[in-house]
Amino acid sequence: MDPYKFIKESIIHGRFEPGFRLTEEFLAKELGISRTPIREAIKQLEAEDLITPLKRGVIVRQFTKEDIRQIYDIRSLLEGYAASQAAIHRTDEDMQRMEEANQRYGQTIDRYLNSNSDSIDEIVTVNQDFHESIVAASKNQQISYHISKVVVVPLIFRSFYWYKPSQIRRSHETHNAVLEAIKSKDAERARIALQEHIYQGRDHVFKHLDSIEFQFLTKEEA
Repeated sequence: MDPYKFIKESIIHGRFEPGFRLTEEFLAKELGISRTPIREAIKQLEAEDLITPLKRGVIVRQFTKEDIRQIYDIRSLLEGYAASQAAIHRTDEDMQRMEEANQRYGQTIDRYLNSNSDSIDEIVTVNQDFHESIVAASKNQQISYHISKVVVVPLIFRSFYWYKPSQIRRSHETHNAVLEAIKSKDAERARIALQEHIYQGRDHVFKHLDSIEFQFLTKEEA
């Protein structure tokens, strides 16, 4: 397996958690390959700010609350703009792709909540497909490039693990609102709906982090 892809996906999906120490020796053993391609992968991930170098090895980057706040602000601006441009430039084929992606998202949610037949990872994947379909409909490759650098933040992907069933349903409802605005070619409404959706996710992440901090402080005081 490509070491870059392996390490990045392991970080995004929580196998390698923030603060986890990685060495070339460990990764070479995990992947059964030489250290040379691993060294190149580490350099690439350092450039993307997903890992932090140490004197010996690296650690998975730890994001502060302010980091997360700024990342969600950037994501809101970029994806909100993408939604507004999708409303202006989308074709009938684009509209069909966005609607199909959102339909798959709803179906995956139903299967997960009703029978738990799919893992939450599948919900994360189809949700990302929906967002990418909006970016593609914006017809702006620069937006696509910059968004790809923002949404890899592990907390954004893993936030779904902290959602209650009602919150997962709500995320699908906000998708519907975004699509309705894009279909109506209402650029401003599409931008606002998408930005509200992004900030709902941010608020949920902060609520989870506050809960963790409270639990930690309670244990320390006990």
